[in-house]
Amino acid sequence: MTLPAIKPRRLKEGDTIGVPAPASHLDSDDRIRRAIEIVASLGFKIKEGQHLHARYGYFAGTDQERAADLNALFADAQVDGIICLTGGWGASRLLPYLDFGLIQKNPKVLMGFSDITALLNAIFALTGLVTFHGLVADKVFSPYSLTEFKKVVLEAQKDVLLGSPPPFRPAEGQVERINRVIHIRPGKARGRLVGGNLSLISHLIGTPYLPDLHDKILFLEDVHEEVYRIDRMLTQLKLSGWLAGVAGIVFGKFTDCSLSMSARQFTLEEVLASFSQEVGVPAVSGLMIGHVDDQTTLPVGCLAELDAQIGSLRLLEAAVE
Repeated sequence: MTLPAIKPRRLKEGDTIGVPAPASHLDSDDRIRRAIEIVASLGFKIKEGQHLHARYGYFAGTDQERAADLNALFADAQVDGIICLTGGWGASRLLPYLDFGLIQKNPKVLMGFSDITALLNAIFALTGLVTFHGLVADKVFSPYSLTEFKKVVLEAQKDVLLGSPPPFRPAEGQVERINRVIHIRPGKARGRLVGGNLSLISHLIGTPYLPDLHDKILFLEDVHEEVYRIDRMLTQLKLSGWLAGVAGIVFGKFTDCSLSMSARQFTLEEVLASFSQEVGVPAVSGLMIGHVDDQTTLPVGCLAELDAQIGSLRLLEAAVE
């Protein structure tokens, strides 16, 4: 069952942003300082997670420490929103230690991507809180990403396109080669947005931390995965039964996802097309979602419309109050 959506308050200049490290640590303190400076440059004050500089193997502290930081930032009335430091590994290990009741009573913006997919979807599934698939603090905001972030999280725009490629104005004899939207299966679909990194989504199958997909629009992206592995993870989604009732599918960017070295290779386009045809819903690929410099901000849990005929994803309601 999908809980009623809870929208956090919109962010504004001067707000305090909590920066925790719920997954991997960064490789130097200066890189952490640069990430803090990036968030501060947006006009925000900063509240660091207690274990932001911690090191525990490849994690930023133990599972309990990282979860405690996230719980504390949600509980802190002086913190207006939360932008995760980075992704990497380990966010799903926090899920048993999160206080979902506390989070539900203290709604605020939570943003990140990649490994943070586990947190975004689990919190929406178990509390109804709208979360945000967008840049982590360690990533520089391109002009495109900044515009997408502001219109969703600060300006509370609705009836607005999300993830469409940046404008391309070809000269004679030129054509867009990188940011191409591919129309996989035509049709329109309406539903609440759910998804994120394919690897994380597939690893959470069979747990209580994934939202129900009935009448939802699923978005997926990944990085550094060979095509056969993408095929295997998509097959797992089908075999699990989790896709029952899905309304539409949006594939973002699959960055640095190479072909295997076998003699007969399926291309990524072939794999995504075959999967979409078997699921039987409208589908597109190539929107600006994932491990790319120009990344959109998608509100997990908000109502959107996919028009696979023209390759657009339109947000139908404001994501914040």
